[in-house]
Amino acid sequence: MMETKIVAAKTGRVDESLLEEAGQVLKNGGLVAFPTETVYGLGGDAFNPASARKIYAAKGRPCDNPLIVHICRFEDLYAVAANVTEATRKAAAAFWPGPLTMILPKRARVPLETTGGLDTVAVRLPSHPVARKLIAYGGGYVAAPSANVSGKPSPTSAKHVAQDLEGKIDWILDGGETRIGLESTILDMTISPPQILRPGSVTKEMLETVLGRVEMEPGLLSGEGFRREGFPRGELPEGEVSAEEKAPRSPGMKYRHYAPKGELTIVSGPADKVAAYINARAARGRREGEKVGVIAAEQTLDAYRADAVKAVGNRMDEEEIARNLYRILRELDEEAVTEIYSEAFPAQGLGQAVMNRLLKAAGYREMVIR
Repeated sequence: MMETKIVAAKTGRVDESLLEEAGQVLKNGGLVAFPTETVYGLGGDAFNPASARKIYAAKGRPCDNPLIVHICRFEDLYAVAANVTEATRKAAAAFWPGPLTMILPKRARVPLETTGGLDTVAVRLPSHPVARKLIAYGGGYVAAPSANVSGKPSPTSAKHVAQDLEGKIDWILDGGETRIGLESTILDMTISPPQILRPGSVTKEMLETVLGRVEMEPGLLSGEGFRREGFPRGELPEGEVSAEEKAPRSPGMKYRHYAPKGELTIVSGPADKVAAYINARAARGRREGEKVGVIAAEQTLDAYRADAVKAVGNRMDEEEIARNLYRILRELDEEAVTEIYSEAFPAQGLGQAVMNRLLKAAGYREMVIR
């Protein structure tokens, strides 16, 4: 097990010489976890196949799950993408630096290890100043998925990164809590109209003001095409290929993600009926020796009776809910909760990204109360 160096790197108080040293670690083939405005990333040299293999090994991530290449200047996009269209330039002008990842045809110099074997590359220009400086010191092109063990909730603090990866990577830059708390929107620009493959804080409505028509990947919220063992609607028609058997077009599409250790179920419907259902399940779970947790909005928190009841935020503030979601999933893990029930949230705007992450964390296990 290697020694992981953990360094304070909060905006406005960061030691530039430390960032330069961390950048050299990347150039030498090492791995550095760093803060972005979305979640913490685990960075390696995007042009070094060995660095990509180290990232996959540290995370326990399947090697066909593409990595996102992070850049620090728009013009650097031309070094990794083979076809930068006018639509791509418009999207970048509107949303970069920021939480938007675009999928484009890759240049030959980007190794297949970085792209998960695909001939496309996912690219993002983050807005977090520490991230951008690290990328510049690291050579300008940093491949980085979220800095967590594959499948677990993404890290929104350096503490989360250390819980998962200390002893497996070289450096952790501690930039405090992340601002957004959910991963970037992923937009496939290789097709027309462009298609959202992962919702985030750059919403469909925002993209359409710049690009015109934008589509959503079918199944982002319904889970259509995913196998959901034990749920009748998860059964596939004969001959249909499940998402697990298809090559993923972007990070986060193929495998279960964001999942706590406890079995998570999403419950939607009228508030009183949702609370009654969850409380009945919690009582049964306790009788059977389970430790039961509940994720609820502040407005309905007092309606629940369980071993651990967590307020994810105000139902009217989707940004607060997004920012707190992964932290709460990790807290439930720390408290050894074995069964989790979560209220559903409105799937509009950023709420769509919240529900996408919750449903994926639950393996699309959802109970609808009429």
